[in-house]
Amino acid sequence: MTKRENKRRIETEMIKQEDRRKRLEKGPRVPREVREPQEERELNENIIEGRNPILEAFDSKLTIEKLLVSKGETQGSIVKIISMARERNIPVMEVDRRRLDDVSNTKHHQGVIAYVTPYHYRELPDILKIAEERGEKPFILVLDEIEDPHNLGSIVRTAELTGVHGVIIPKRRSVGVNSTVYKTSAGAVNHMAIAKVTNIARTLDELKDAGLFVYGADMKGDSESHKTNFSGGVALVIGNEGKGISRLVAQKCDSIVSIPMVGKVNSLNASVAAGILMYEVMTTRLSAGK
Repeated sequence: MTKRENKRRIETEMIKQEDRRKRLEKGPRVPREVREPQEERELNENIIEGRNPILEAFDSKLTIEKLLVSKGETQGSIVKIISMARERNIPVMEVDRRRLDDVSNTKHHQGVIAYVTPYHYRELPDILKIAEERGEKPFILVLDEIEDPHNLGSIVRTAELTGVHGVIIPKRRSVGVNSTVYKTSAGAVNHMAIAKVTNIARTLDELKDAGLFVYGADMKGDSESHKTNFSGGVALVIGNEGKGISRLVAQKCDSIVSIPMVGKVNSLNASVAAGILMYEVMTTRLSAGK
C-alpha cells in the first residue's frame, strides 16, 4: 500500500468515526414513519358505508355503481342489500374485510360499502323553488364553516324532519357530503337539497333580496330564540364548531338570536344548537298554521 493510499484510508476511517460520534450524540435513530406522522387521508365523498344508509340510498335518486361486501356476510339486512343490487344489475364484489377497512372513511362499514355517483349539489334558486312549489315561505339553513362531518350529518337529519327547504355550505373550509355525513344523517341527505357557494356573506345578501330575514345563532344574541317570531321567510345561520359565526357573516345577519341556558355549561354543540333553533322555527310555523 502506497503512502497516498494509506493516507486516504486513515482519512476515511476518521470521517466514519466522526459520523458515528454525531449519531450517538443525537440518540437512537427513530423510523421515519414514527418521526413524521402521515397526513390524514382525504375522505372519499363517493362512497356510502353501513347497511341502513345503503338501503336508504336504494330508495333515493342516487346511482349506486357497485357494492363491496365482506366475504361470508350472509345474515340480516345484508341479504336484502345484495338481492336489491342484483335485481338492479349493480355489480356485487365479495372482498376481504381488510379491503373494506382500507376503503372505509369511518371504519364502521358493517361489512358493506357502496360506490355512488358524486353527490349532486344544488343551486340557491333550486332551494327557493322547492319552497315555492310547496307553497311555503322559505326556510333555509346556512352553515358557516362546519368542519365535522358528524355535525353536518346530524344537522341535515334534523333539517329534513323540521321542514328545511335546503342547506347552504361554503365551498372552502367546510366539510362536504361524504360517507360519514350519509351515515350520520341516516339517509336524510338523500332528501335534502344542499348547495355549495363561494361566498356566504354574498349569499346572505341574495337571500335578503329574495325576501328572507337572516337570523344568526350566537350565545350573545340580542334576542332569545323562544321569543322570536320565525313565521316569515327564514335563513338561519349556524357558525363553526369552535369560532362560531365569522365577523363578516354576523354583520350580514338581520338579528342574532340566542338559546336560553340555565346550567353551568354555557355552550352547545353546533348540531344540538342548530336542532333547537330549527324546532323553534318549525313550532312557530305550526302554531301560525303555515
